[in-house]
Amino acid sequence: MAEFKFTDASKTASPKSGGNGSKTGTIIFAVIIAVVVLAIVFNCFTIVQEGFIGVKYQFGRIVEDNLSAGLNFRIPFVEEIEEVDIRDQIYSVKADAYTSDTQSVNELQLKLNYRYSSAMLSNIIRETGINNVENKLLVPNVAKIAKDAIGKVKAEDLVQSRGQVQATIQSELTEVLSPYGIIVTAFAIENLNFDPAFEASIQEKVIAAQDALKMENKTKEKEEEAKQIVIEAQANADSQVAIAKAEAEAISLIEEQLANSPNYIDYFKLQKWNGILPQVIGDGVNPFIALGDSKSMTTQASTPAASQSIPAPAPAVTAAE
Repeated sequence: MAEFKFTDASKTASPKSGGNGSKTGTIIFAVIIAVVVLAIVFNCFTIVQEGFIGVKYQFGRIVEDNLSAGLNFRIPFVEEIEEVDIRDQIYSVKADAYTSDTQSVNELQLKLNYRYSSAMLSNIIRETGINNVENKLLVPNVAKIAKDAIGKVKAEDLVQSRGQVQATIQSELTEVLSPYGIIVTAFAIENLNFDPAFEASIQEKVIAAQDALKMENKTKEKEEEAKQIVIEAQANADSQVAIAKAEAEAISLIEEQLANSPNYIDYFKLQKWNGILPQVIGDGVNPFIALGDSKSMTTQASTPAASQSIPAPAPAVTAAE
């Protein structure tokens, strides 16, 4: 009778195949370990962006609040780093207000620029919370302070001195918010909506003021022209006086010279004579008219007919002679 023998397959497996399975498991385990190590290494660092500041928490407690932009180290699963935006933030709100003369200002557009104080960042997080700054600090203060400041000025002054009112509101907001670590950088009232009748009266007043300023400028221009005319007339008068004084001094010098030297008059006549002799010689009854030139006239004057020797008139002289 034939005999059948059964063998265990696990026992009959070759040692070679069992070694391959063990090696594969080792590789897989090593890969898992490497991945875990890499994950832990990458989790050791957190990047803080420009314009933000890093706050490090250790089991929920703030340990650092001034981590700068860049790569920052943390202990994985123990520490966390959160970014806080320290750039200027903008809070905008609409509100209605009344001026001191009971003029209504509708839908005021108020805009506040602010940022968080880096030195007080931990206090902001602990006492207020970054996400609660607007609701807890800005909403109850911005509109109220703006309304109170506007209520202290007249509507006309608000229109003409908006910048000064804005500066007053910004100063008061700074005083209220700075203890909480909120730095106010700017405040603006972007629009003023009054009743149409009041706006029309303001416009008319502005136009009247502009017209008055134009007339004032014209008056000043006329006054300046009149001053220039007076200055020019005075200059001409001074010039005439100077000329008269110079002429008087010249006459005085001539008279003084004539008194001191009688021959000066003859010298003066010679200076004025043009070298041409007179064309008529004689008295009024028998004048002798020369028809030739000065030489022939001189010859004729030497004849006996002209021996009656009437003195030749001297050449005409100026008034100074």
